[in-house]
Amino acid sequence: MDLSLFFDALESSFAPENVPEDALFHLVARNEGVFPDWQQTHIALIGVPEERGTRTNLGTAAGAGDIRRQFYLLKKPASTCRISDLGNLRVGLDLQETYYRVREVCETLLGQRVFPLLIGGSHDLLYGQYLAYQGLDRPVSVVNVDATLDIHGRTPSDKHLLDLLTHEPNYLHSFCHLAYQSYLTSADALAVLEKLSFESLRLGQIRANIQEVEPVIREADLLAFDITAIKLADAPGNANAHAFGLTAEEACQLCWYAGLNDKLTSAGFYEYNPGLDQRGQTAEAVATMIWYLVEGFYHRKQDLPIRDSTHVRYVVPAADRREDLVFYKSTLSEKWWLEVPDPKRPGPLSVMPCSYQDYQQATRGELPTRWINRLGRMA
Repeated sequence: MDLSLFFDALESSFAPENVPEDALFHLVARNEGVFPDWQQTHIALIGVPEERGTRTNLGTAAGAGDIRRQFYLLKKPASTCRISDLGNLRVGLDLQETYYRVREVCETLLGQRVFPLLIGGSHDLLYGQYLAYQGLDRPVSVVNVDATLDIHGRTPSDKHLLDLLTHEPNYLHSFCHLAYQSYLTSADALAVLEKLSFESLRLGQIRANIQEVEPVIREADLLAFDITAIKLADAPGNANAHAFGLTAEEACQLCWYAGLNDKLTSAGFYEYNPGLDQRGQTAEAVATMIWYLVEGFYHRKQDLPIRDSTHVRYVVPAADRREDLVFYKSTLSEKWWLEVPDPKRPGPLSVMPCSYQDYQQATRGELPTRWINRLGRMA
């Protein structure tokens, strides 16, 4: 597929001013009339100027440019990396066509093991990002970061998760919603996730122990980050921003975890509105989040599959259970995994990410909650 047909080139004059020699600007291959050789790249930056899915945050269509400028000014990572900026996606005649253009582009990139990184536009573009995985013929795990749970709204940006959760064919293996705020999220929406045995973590739970979020993010194939999850003081460039939320530093920590995840193959950063970002503070925050994701990407340890040479096996004997719980700890990254039996398919066991705290809980005779949830989805 000729991807250049889907994109508008950046203007030749598009560049930050006074760019230092050690800035990312000199490293990124940009679409400035000559389309980058994306097949030789690791990460492809994609601007999506689409905002027809929202009524409350109009202005997000112009968000990609400011994020780019801030990202280009950041320092080159310590490791050698290959990043291309493909330009801005040409949106469709209607919103559904844009979703399918996002799908086609991301599907093509994923097929060549290139990491699509989407910026700009409204949060409902996650649906197009998710559709790109339909042709992989395997279950897919999603991590979504947002202050609200967009299931029962009226506009696409407010109800796109319902489309994702009910999409047919169903290839959604797991879904976790991070950083929701209880006073902004209906009990009915949370009940939908609970019924499906999917996870959700409140802002307060994340803040109490952010390290325990890492195994959740390590499960994901794709990440979607709504800037609304970040508090107003740190990210004012959003019409739906709230007084409380993640700090920019906490958001960067989550993105670092995401970059380190060997499974993660795409990410999207949505709902940035440059018209409300007078000093460029939000664009700088989002650019830094992306920098941490990229830095993590180049520090991956390739922990999977589980190997005797790189993992230590720990067995917690069964008490009132039929089977022992089997944990693995990587000697490369010190991360933990837990074996999960499939009651419908006897045979080789799969593993799921977990934490040392889950192992400690098991040694006390308690079943880890994430292990219980996984079995619930398999039943």
